[in-house]
Amino acid sequence: MYAAWEVGVWKALAPHVQPDVIVGASAGAWNGWAIAGGAAPEELEREWLDASLATLRVLRAEPLHKRARDLWSRFRPCVPFGLVVVETPRFRERLVRDAEITWRHLAATASISGLFPPVRIDGHLCVDGGLLGALPLWAAQEMGATRAIGVNCLRGFPSRMLRKVLWRHSPTLELEVVSIVPSERLGSLRDSVVWSRAKIERWIELGERDGKQALRSITNQSNAGYV
Repeated sequence: MYAAWEVGVWKALAPHVQPDVIVGASAGAWNGWAIAGGAAPEELEREWLDASLATLRVLRAEPLHKRARDLWSRFRPCVPFGLVVVETPRFRERLVRDAEITWRHLAATASISGLFPPVRIDGHLCVDGGLLGALPLWAAQEMGATRAIGVNCLRGFPSRMLRKVLWRHSPTLELEVVSIVPSERLGSLRDSVVWSRAKIERWIELGERDGKQALRSITNQSNAGYV
């Protein structure tokens, strides 16, 4: 649910930035899929304020899969798009691009390990793409990005701990990144998995403020070259 904050950031950035490539992991991939498919910030906001999100419950696969199927059917990327899933049990990050993406990939990238069942794709059990890092800058670079705006709503446990014990992709120093993170703590672990309209509205408002603040750091506003 924390990814609602990203919607507010996009509300602030959208009038000034038109990405050449969009990459996402976990619920950020859901936002990215809709944005790449032409969803306006207001439309994306309505998605997150939709009370049907309250049907998403841990340990229940079908509501999450239904949401993934719905997103996949309603949007088709108009710009290059990639998402990340993690294949278990080897914990290998995998970048999936454009026409390769099915609703199963959208479901898998948001299937938080331990809270939602993994999704079987091509013989592999796949889980949350943000498990080893919520911000897949390496994937953006692999898709050709040289400059990136990294919108990261989740920087702490468990990804920080797992990065210490498991190998993961990392971007090279050649990638220029403007990082945007929440200026306030978003909430508890329970808040991150239980829908609340009041919290969604608060997070979107905070994201918009943080996005506007970050615009001061984005010196090139010619709308070119950012992911």
